[in-house]
Amino acid sequence: MRRIGVMGGTGLLALESIPGAADAGWVTERVDAIQHETPYGVVPLRCMTLTNSSERCEVVFVQRHHDASGGTVPPHRIEHRANLRAMADAKVDCLLAVCSVGTLVDRLPPGRVGVAGDGIDLTGVSTTFHDDDAEFTSMANAYDEALLHRTAAVLGAVQNVPADDLMVTYWLTQGPQFETPAEIDTIERLGGEVVGMTMPREAKLAAELGLPYVALCIAANWAAGRSPEGRRTDLVHEEVSAEAHRRLGPVWAVLLDQLKG
Repeated sequence: MRRIGVMGGTGLLALESIPGAADAGWVTERVDAIQHETPYGVVPLRCMTLTNSSERCEVVFVQRHHDASGGTVPPHRIEHRANLRAMADAKVDCLLAVCSVGTLVDRLPPGRVGVAGDGIDLTGVSTTFHDDDAEFTSMANAYDEALLHRTAAVLGAVQNVPADDLMVTYWLTQGPQFETPAEIDTIERLGGEVVGMTMPREAKLAAELGLPYVALCIAANWAAGRSPEGRRTDLVHEEVSAEAHRRLGPVWAVLLDQLKG
């Protein structure tokens, strides 16, 4: 049975159902909520089994900001090792990460969904399963090429945009504060096209686990200093999250495409 992992963020807080799945002939056979124990903490998994004629597929969802008390863990305190270990233990065949980002480039304006073709992490914060014994993982193909191009093709088709225009470089910032306009100017000079506080750390761990990984980037806002309203326009987290949640249509298209196998 094919297993698809989905990592949600501030734009995808929960996965109660998959919009469009029933129209595509998929029936939800069962939904299980599992508290999965890992060496790095307990991870709540929501597992859906779907059937379509003779086909069966399981979708495993994790909210990366989960908290045992029901709150929301800020990005700099997420235990990414627990989340990725749980996905690997669930034996997912691929992992679709849904990320809200600030955008620096005109070809990915707010409201559009792109895909991370690469990532830059210069935070200096290590993220690894190999703290004790030295093991060096190649990151040259951390963003699975086949999965990347398939995802970009679907996103391009549903948004009527050339697929190549949707591939962006994700710059990791430490957070939890948003970036300053001067930081955004510097990030752009160094090659960043969208900014966020989580994704490249997940990609590193997925690479260590040999887990095919792709990141869907929902452009929720212009990065600091890039708003048409002026350089000093404030970013409000609740508004950013709400905008990302409204733009999930292309994300569902990618997930429905993956259900096909």
